[in-house]
Amino acid sequence: MTPTATASVPMPPAPITGPSAWRGADLARSDAWIHHLTAAERAELDTALAMTNGRDLLAIGRAEFPLPTFARTLEAIRHELLRGRGFVLLRGLEAARYSVRELATIYWSIGMHLGKARSQNAAGHVLGHVRDVGRDEHDPNARIYQTNRRQNYHTDSVDIVALLCVNKAKRGGRSSLVSSVTVYNEIRARRPDLAAVLFEPFHTDRRGEVPAGMKPWFAIPVFTWYEGALTTMYVRRYIESARRFPDVPPLTDAQREAMDLFDAIVEEPDIHLFMDFEPGDIQLVHNHQVLHDRTEFEDWPEPERKRHLLRLWLCPPDGRPLPPAFAARYGSVTVGDRGGIVVPDARLTVPLS
Repeated sequence: MTPTATASVPMPPAPITGPSAWRGADLARSDAWIHHLTAAERAELDTALAMTNGRDLLAIGRAEFPLPTFARTLEAIRHELLRGRGFVLLRGLEAARYSVRELATIYWSIGMHLGKARSQNAAGHVLGHVRDVGRDEHDPNARIYQTNRRQNYHTDSVDIVALLCVNKAKRGGRSSLVSSVTVYNEIRARRPDLAAVLFEPFHTDRRGEVPAGMKPWFAIPVFTWYEGALTTMYVRRYIESARRFPDVPPLTDAQREAMDLFDAIVEEPDIHLFMDFEPGDIQLVHNHQVLHDRTEFEDWPEPERKRHLLRLWLCPPDGRPLPPAFAARYGSVTVGDRGGIVVPDARLTVPLS
């Protein structure tokens, strides 16, 4: 038995092949997914940094941070993100040479060569800080990146998510990625009946960050097949916490079983790919086809040494088409102008601390 498309719920006609259908065990034997910055590329970044002269990051775009040759490499990287395997790690930026502001400026400006920055929370932050700030993982209005707990495999609400490592944890905090295309193929092969369930809408909690005129939850399928591409949106923790709202129906047995199988597959050693961040590393991930995770970590006691990542949510000018249902979460499905979290009265800001 194989999944079949219906008029209301289109599904892939066959298993998905190509570079997006990778397995972690295969990529672990190669570093083809790592772009090592050359001396010339680092020099271009330094030259452009000097030209910014302390300018507010919101005023820096591609034109204000020219990269004569590295820009072409970033174009190729964006193509790899959106049309290839779906992730790249940039390595070789010497974080210790820069102040936090200088490092953030370089990072922000690389991001502007890939797309537009989108708000990551209700406060309008377009530059995020990923670190343990003592939030309770069981607080329904907290987000797990604000703790030291494991995140579990999930997607964010934007086309591209970028992370820059400022400081590593004392122990743990490893990054891990999974191809959601491979997960779909595995579910399809093992339990096609459950694969079909994941193409139906799942109610998901907004965790207290509610746009104007919207409900505190949204309903989008885990898997969506649209214009020849499989797009994934999955945060099980938020799917389960959405049941706190009286107008959200209980999860069905089939939905729970489908998520259990999804979660079991991503944990298989040959499916996921672990990577350790070094200070200055920049991880770029296409959210629609790659899930990301972080292991639990133990932090340093000294405040200046604590684990600290900078995050960007980016909307590229040439992203894939998304179905109308995504507007409930992305605000719009317009290519080049969608994604992020926008709530009433929020003003875009770039916090540097």
